[in-house]
Amino acid sequence: MSVAEETTDQPPRVGRERDVTAGASGPAMRISGRAQTFTESVIRDMTRLALRHGAVNLAQGFPDFACPTELKEAAKAAIDADVNQYAITWGAADFRAAIAAKIGRTYPGWTVDPDTEICVTCGSTEAMIAAMLALVDPGEEVVFFEPFYENYGPDSILSGAVPRLVRLHGPDWSIDPAELRAACSDRTRAIVVNTPHNPTGKVFSADELALIAELCQRHDILVFTDEIYEHIHYLGPGGHIPPATVPGLEDRTVTANALSKTYAVTGWRVGWTVAPAPYTEAIRKVHDFLTVGAAAPLQAAGVAAMGLPPEYYAGLAQEYRVRRDLLCGALENTGFALRPPDGAYYVMCDTTDLDPAGDDVAFARRLVSELGVAAVPGSSFYADPADGRHIVRFGFPKRLETLRAATDRLRLLERTRAAHP
Repeated sequence: MSVAEETTDQPPRVGRERDVTAGASGPAMRISGRAQTFTESVIRDMTRLALRHGAVNLAQGFPDFACPTELKEAAKAAIDADVNQYAITWGAADFRAAIAAKIGRTYPGWTVDPDTEICVTCGSTEAMIAAMLALVDPGEEVVFFEPFYENYGPDSILSGAVPRLVRLHGPDWSIDPAELRAACSDRTRAIVVNTPHNPTGKVFSADELALIAELCQRHDILVFTDEIYEHIHYLGPGGHIPPATVPGLEDRTVTANALSKTYAVTGWRVGWTVAPAPYTEAIRKVHDFLTVGAAAPLQAAGVAAMGLPPEYYAGLAQEYRVRRDLLCGALENTGFALRPPDGAYYVMCDTTDLDPAGDDVAFARRLVSELGVAAVPGSSFYADPADGRHIVRFGFPKRLETLRAATDRLRLLERTRAAHP
């Protein structure tokens, strides 16, 4: 729900509460109030379920194909050279320099100081929570867009922030400017942007980012932007606009990114933040006591990643377009309603025709156990689970043969629907 719809001062619920009871003879198994306000990751839970049933995993967003050879060779060379000890806490100097150089090549006019404006983290997941802990005080409000990637709600809760939700409206996942304006006030500390967006595939437009910039300047708000899918979009050159390059947001933006998606190394957990020096200094302090530092030999591989030519990124987008079109076409033929995403590698599907009762969790579990295909229940992306009851999310960061295997299994739904119209 948007802030305009709220009727109390209580923050919106971003997870389902869990009761913890004491054992018959032991001490009370008490956990913190914060931990009780959200669940374990539904996405990772669906992966465990997929493994149990031998299903094709289109739930969790990890590639099943190899990363670029240059990264593997660089990582192996670093290990052979005994790069086994701590790097500088906030990132090896050559990796930070490579990140800054790659940003400058990709987005002319965006200049980053690698010595003062970058902090290397354990993935973009840590980058986001480190930024919130460093820059948001308890009780301050953080706006984020719904449906949302499931980490953002717990991030705001763990940092003591009050989450305020603004709805993205289907089918094009647009922002209602009036709802966003109503959500922002002098109590707002930050707006979380994820572009390209998980789970919808939305790419924020220039007009939407200009509106965000206007509100940030009016209310002295920061932007925390997750741009891990920056090169995976289908809009052509210039389709993705980093908020840090938008007039009025240059000194207000903390950018989170990582090697994970662009280079098919989600298990390496190497990410970074880019932010003005005072913000980076604070993020570095928090990061130091969260994880100390990211894996040193994998940072060396990151230098190789940052040096890949423009042709790599063009090819990446084209290959994902082929995967997108294959899966989306098959899903539509099966009876799912959808809008092909503009970016990232997920597609949100309406299940009304296939699941009239609207139980997204039960439907997703049946897909795994009966058809052997894993998706994510839509309720995990909404504060009110009822809002996602007719939705599931599929991911397509897979080899074409993997996607074809999934679509072959999904045809059982098509046949069942034809037999029982």
